[in-house]
Amino acid sequence: MSTAIAELEAKIRALSPEDKTQLIRTELDGPAEAGVGRAWIEEAKRRHQELIDGSVQPVPGERVFANLRARLKR
Repeated sequence: MSTAIAELEAKIRALSPEDKTQLIRTELDGPAEAGVGRAWIEEAKRRHQELIDGSVQPVPGERVFANLRARLKR
């Protein structure tokens, strides 16, 4: 890793959680990705509502990853 990248990484790690969130949002909402951040927020809200309504059942993360590992071994 170059010195410049290491220095940048250290500066990012030193940011407050709020500043890190803003940095990520700024990157997601850049010109090439306009609207992507908003779309993910809407998708998360929709999925959350499905859990609340009971129209979908949550799947434990352990089971999700076990299923993925099994599928990748095929």
